[in-house]
Amino acid sequence: MPLNPQLDYTPEVRDALELGRPVVALESTIISHGMPYPQNVQTAREVEALVRQHGATPATIAVLHGRIKVGLSPDELELLATDKAVQKISTRDLPVTVALGGHGATTVASTMRIAHLAGIRVFATGGTGGVHRGAERSMDVSADLTELSRSEVCVVSAGVKSILDIALTLEYLETQGVPVITLGADEFPAFYSRQSGHPSPLTVDTPEQAARVLRAKWELGLGGGVLLANPVPEASEIPAAEITPHIQQALSDMDALEITGKHTTPYLLGRIVEITGGRSLSTNIALVKHNAAVAAQVAEAYMAMGMN
Repeated sequence: MPLNPQLDYTPEVRDALELGRPVVALESTIISHGMPYPQNVQTAREVEALVRQHGATPATIAVLHGRIKVGLSPDELELLATDKAVQKISTRDLPVTVALGGHGATTVASTMRIAHLAGIRVFATGGTGGVHRGAERSMDVSADLTELSRSEVCVVSAGVKSILDIALTLEYLETQGVPVITLGADEFPAFYSRQSGHPSPLTVDTPEQAARVLRAKWELGLGGGVLLANPVPEASEIPAAEITPHIQQALSDMDALEITGKHTTPYLLGRIVEITGGRSLSTNIALVKHNAAVAAQVAEAYMAMGMN
């Protein structure tokens, strides 16, 4: 497909797309709002290196000076990691950030949309958003779920974040017709933990099988994306019984501070890092890297089928 003139591609990403090589999209909110400095920029560089090691080209996505970037230079990664003017932007925020020439770190939702515009089929992240606890009162449902029903992109994540209502999230995705598939396990993972207590709606055993699912879905004309849940490596996980009390404390602290909206997830992830003495950050880094490696394998298998 022709390259989108509304997007700025790095030469590496441009060449890969034009030559039909596998490309993996990467979000930037995890850099600007998901981890402290310098772990954020170090992790971003290591994740990009892992994608390359597994045969694909990384395309970290962001908005800088009002331009949508598909692939970032080392200096641009550093800017995202350190500049406090960088806003966390979802799909709804894209036109404003572009029109006003701002800086924006893309969430799962906006990264999916831009990846779709760029012709990138596979996207690696840490954990996706979902239905928040107490959503029956707050109506707080992540735009990530809506975007999964719209953009033809496979999102590789360690499940949805443990701070969310996983059961309601799975129900919402089923209603939207989004295939939720767990790689190599019958139970849906819960970000820090390999087990959530909820059976996975669907399973595959290998990245190659996942790629065949993508091919079948889109050849059938079934629009929208796929959520491929990739459990955190066992050596790095925090079992649910250990992390749950910490999540409850972080939620209680957030309520006391009356934090709402798009500030909830950054606050909760940061607070859990504090409560666990940094252990949750180590787990977060490990699962992001694992997801990037799997996403590269899925992208390579998909392109080997002659797909675009």
